[in-house]
Amino acid sequence: MKHTWLSIISLILLTTVIACQPADEPLQQNDFAVLAQPADGFLQAQAGNPLLFPADHGAHFDHRIEWWYLTANLLSESGEPYGMQWTLFRFAMTPPDERQKMTGAHGQQLFMAHVAVTTPTGHFSFQRYARGSDTDEPARAGVIAQPFSAWLDDWVLESTGGDWLPMRVRAKQDGVGFNLRLQSQQPPVLQGIEGYSQKHKDGGGSYYYSQPFLEASGELSIDGQKITVSGDAWLDREWGSQFLQQDQSGWDWFSLHLDSGEKLMLFQLRNRGDNPAGNYLHGVLIDPNGAKTPLNPAMVRLEVMETSPVSGRILPMKWRIELPQIERQFVVQALHENQWMQVDFPYWEGVVTVKGDGPENSGRGYMELTGYSTATPASR
Repeated sequence: MKHTWLSIISLILLTTVIACQPADEPLQQNDFAVLAQPADGFLQAQAGNPLLFPADHGAHFDHRIEWWYLTANLLSESGEPYGMQWTLFRFAMTPPDERQKMTGAHGQQLFMAHVAVTTPTGHFSFQRYARGSDTDEPARAGVIAQPFSAWLDDWVLESTGGDWLPMRVRAKQDGVGFNLRLQSQQPPVLQGIEGYSQKHKDGGGSYYYSQPFLEASGELSIDGQKITVSGDAWLDREWGSQFLQQDQSGWDWFSLHLDSGEKLMLFQLRNRGDNPAGNYLHGVLIDPNGAKTPLNPAMVRLEVMETSPVSGRILPMKWRIELPQIERQFVVQALHENQWMQVDFPYWEGVVTVKGDGPENSGRGYMELTGYSTATPASR
């Protein structure tokens, strides 16, 4: 059954990618072109709609796509760096209609899950698919808002309390997995404008909040070896119907845990043209108490310092980030190049180090790179 649904969702998404791909552009450049397809019949994210908890921890079937995205920067008891990723994606197969609202919408959803573990020298990645269910039978995949639970088979992120936090995340496949406890005293951080995250200069975006202050502890399993770990985790929640516009090719995304206790989220959505000045940037510095300092995109400089060939792409593995607005400057570098997510819609996602002067300019985090071809990435 798993392979049947894998074939179905791959065919659906691949057909979408091809349909919105320019004829003179190689398919490789459009791994994420599905996110730019017009979403007729679905709601679009708009500013001014307040987020409501705990309901917004759950699924939003009036929107085409959403995800629950957890990463963790971990250290073993001997101080070696590890990382983990647990992600559940929901794709609506058809727009919502009155019939679905009466009979249930879960059965019209396809779920895709990604799990990854980064070691000091290697990387493991896995994927699974399942369809939601409106029957009384236990569903292979789904999301419940309260108490929170998101799952695909035995890959599970769930509350261990009465509502949201604390949580536990667990997954295992082919001898690789993790079982971690997650806790925090901080409430969710609303990204963008009170939870609305614009993604293009002309508008369009998603609803987006984060839980960047999670403390993680537990163990990793790698080929029968149990490794006790602890560290910092970051949960991102987004939903919407069109994440990219037709003139955007992909993004560079950073979620950084600074040694000062601050958190930094920064992304650029790259323009398809050759002019990096057309990229859309957004960033925010979050202090240890959760207060936000939005970054002026005109004062953000991202400079690619080193690139490497990874799975047929030329990817930026080392960046200089300058933020004169808050008097910060540091270098972000991949722990190692081998953190490619070898899944049906592949991308690079992995552990990075942050190096600069003082605790406010050093730390660790995660970087995500999507939509790259073999062209050398441009600096801004």
